Amino acid sequence: MSEHKKKDVFNFYSDDLFRQIVDNTFETTVLHADYKVVYINETGARLLGASSEELLGANVLDIFLEESKEAIRERVRCALEEQKAGELIEETIQSLNGTQYEIELYCHPFEFKGERAVLSVFRDISERKELQRQLKNKINEYSTPIVPLLDGISVIPLVGNIDEDKAGMLIENLPSQIKRYQDTRHIIVDFSGIYNIDEVVIEFLFKIEGIMKLLGISPIITGIRPELATNVVRMGRNLSNMRTESTVKKALISLQVK
Repeated sequence: MSEHKKKDVFNFYSDDLFRQIVDNTFETTVLHADYKVVYINETGARLLGASSEELLGANVLDIFLEESKEAIRERVRCALEEQKAGELIEETIQSLNGTQYEIELYCHPFEFKGERAVLSVFRDISERKELQRQLKNKINEYSTPIVPLLDGISVIPLVGNIDEDKAGMLIENLPSQIKRYQDTRHIIVDFSGIYNIDEVVIEFLFKIEGIMKLLGISPIITGIRPELATNVVRMGRNLSNMRTESTVKKALISLQVK
C-alpha cells in the first residue's frame, strides 16, 4: 500500500475513532460559531432531549437561565475576540423539556473551517450537588442540636457563622427536631457562640422566635451581644416583645429552676 493510501486510511479511522470517543464521553461537547451550534456530541444531545441533527443551528444561549445569559455572552466574546479560555464555572442549564441540570462548564477558542469558534465542554453535576446539599443539611442539623436540660426545657446552642444557607437549613430543620421533644415547653436559643453579627443573623433571630411561638414553644433568646442589639435597632426592629436573658444560666433562673 502506498504512503498516500496509508495516510487516507489512517485519517479515515482516526476521524471515525475520534468521533466515537467524543460522542460517548461523559461530558457534553459543543462547538459553536456566532452562538449557533455547529456540532454537539451524542451525550449532549441526550441531555438536552433532542438529536444532534435537531440541535444544529440552535442558539447556545437558549439553554441557559435568563439571569446567566449576559455572563455567558461575555465568556463567548472573550473567547472569540481575545482568544481567552473561560475558566471552569458552575451553571444551571435547561433541556428542551424544561428539566434543569447543574453543570460544570469550560470553554476555549477553537478554529473551525478557518473561522473563529468556541468549544464548550460541560458535565452534569446535578447528582453530586444534590448529595452535597443533603450532606450540608445533615451537618447543619447535627451541628445545631436541641439539647434537653430539664423537664420541659431545652437549649439550642448556636455556634459559628450563620450565612443564608445555614439560616435556611436551620429554619427548615428545627421544627421537625422540636417535634421529637413533645414535652418541651421552653427552648433557650443561645446566640453567644455566633461569630457574625449581620442582617442574616438578625432576620434568623426573628424568624426562629416566631416559628417557635407558632409551634406552642416559649422561646428565650440568650447571648445577644451589644453589637447585635445595636444592629437590630439600626434596622428598625423591636426586641421589646422578645423574651431575652444575657446568659443561659439567667434564663434557667428566670424559669425558676434551682
